Formats: sequence, C-alpha cells, structure tokens
Amino acid sequence: MHLRAAMAIFGLMMATAAGAAPTGDDILKPVSVRMADAGRAALARGDASGAIDNFEAALASDPKNVSAFTGIAQSYEKLGLPGKAVKYYREALALNPSDLAALEGQGKALIERGATARAQVNLARIKALCKVDCSAAARLQAALSAPVVAVADPPKAAPTKN
Repeated sequence: MHLRAAMAIFGLMMATAAGAAPTGDDILKPVSVRMADAGRAALARGDASGAIDNFEAALASDPKNVSAFTGIAQSYEKLGLPGKAVKYYREALALNPSDLAALEGQGKALIERGATARAQVNLARIKALCKVDCSAAARLQAALSAPVVAVADPPKAAPTKN
C-alpha cells in the first residue's frame, strides 16, 4: 500500500516538474533570437525594409518566434501598410493569443484601416488579460479615442503583359 502511495506521489511530482520546466518547443533557437534582435535594431534606426529581412530570417530559422511576427507587423506599419501589419499580428496571435504587444499593435493597425469595432475586441482582450494597471490597454484606448482617417493599403500594380 505504501509503495503505491509513494509511486503516485512521485508520478505527481514528475508531472508537475515536467509542466514547469521549459520544453524544447518553448525555447527559441539562438540564431532566431539574434536575427529578431537585429530586426528590432534596424527598425529603431528607421530601416523598416532591412528590419523585415532580419525578422523573416528569424522566422526561417524558427517559425515559432512570436516577436519576429510582431516585428514584421511593426515594420509594415512604418511603411504605411496597416493591412499587411494586421496579417502578421494575426500570425503572432495564432502562436500566442495572450501577447499584449501583438494585441495592441493589431488594434492600432485595425484603427488605421477604420475597423474600430475589431480594435474594441482587442481592447477587451487586453483588459481581460491585464488585471492591474495595463499600459497596453491605455494606449489602445487612447488610439480609439483619437480621430483617425482610415488609410487603405495602396492598390497593387497590375501585372504587365509581355
């Protein structure tokens, strides 16, 4: 009887320890992290196209890098392409639905496109995740309160015929 109880306790301890320890799926490849850092540096310098290249390299080495998707989205926002930004924020949120930066960024990009109702949904999600003072919610609320003129993505050029 005591052996079964000891085995049950041991099994419970192992399951708890396994759940707390990061697994191989939770750890990003170092090269992906370095490339995402290079992307953030390029974005800080104002080089949105160079940043996208770095973030895409980060994703090529590790497609689970949420911050690389967010970085690409931020780069497209800098280029004035909120529609593309929304797409990459959606990719980030598919990997981590609780990512506050992605929720806030997507909300702001949605506002730029005139989709304030969808941005309100993001605000509600942020508020549900932040139980205490949440600057992401305050910034998105301020963006929703500001008057904005919707910006459409530029039309794609028609393919040329040879």
